[in-house]
Amino acid sequence: IGNRADSAAGAADAADADAVAAAVRPLSSTAMATRSERWRAEANWTAVVEHRFTNELAAGTIDQDVMRRYLVEDHAFLDDFVVLLASMIAKAPSLADRVPGCQFLALITGKENDYFERALDALGVKAEARESARRPVTLAFQQLMRDAAQSGELGEMLAVLVVAEWSYQSWGERVAPVAVAEPFWCRTWVDLHCGDYFGSVVSYLRGLLDSLTLTTAQEEAAKARFMRAVDLELAFFDAAYEAP
Repeated sequence: IGNRADSAAGAADAADADAVAAAVRPLSSTAMATRSERWRAEANWTAVVEHRFTNELAAGTIDQDVMRRYLVEDHAFLDDFVVLLASMIAKAPSLADRVPGCQFLALITGKENDYFERALDALGVKAEARESARRPVTLAFQQLMRDAAQSGELGEMLAVLVVAEWSYQSWGERVAPVAVAEPFWCRTWVDLHCGDYFGSVVSYLRGLLDSLTLTTAQEEAAKARFMRAVDLELAFFDAAYEAP
């Protein structure tokens, strides 16, 4: 009897342990995961977040020519990003849903745009060089942002915005603990993409995307935008290492 009782107690303990483990296990089921989590799991996300660009940026060892190419091209679609973000804000369902977006828009057109100007100056990029011909990946990114904005579909707009900010938060938080203080054009770019405020922006954008009720067609269209944006983020980092 004692052995049977011990076995029963052991089985109960094991069942309890399994229940606790299940309760704390990260979401892995497609049925349980949020929309943004499901899409991220299917995308080439890790290659973006762990790209050599992010590691060299944090270490302050990134080649200046690489950084110049990256910043010139990134700054080129700042206007397209502003249009996309403003379009999303206009399409958001309520004032409460618009306010965080407006606050983030102010940061993009203020502090972040100022960073671009200071960094490009420090790296000796002339005004005419900042307006040079765009690379194919930059043109593709600009087109994606414009197309999403002009679609009139909140899900498609958010899909592109979530990739842009969530992928950058992911690598920013990863490298922040080891990021060097100088040069400023490395450290400031890390700082702009980590921390509590930026985390709240990503949570806001993801929350809106995950809360939408979409038709099958709308879901597929938004997912296609998400996947395309991830592919372009990876290609954009790669392109910075390609000399003209």
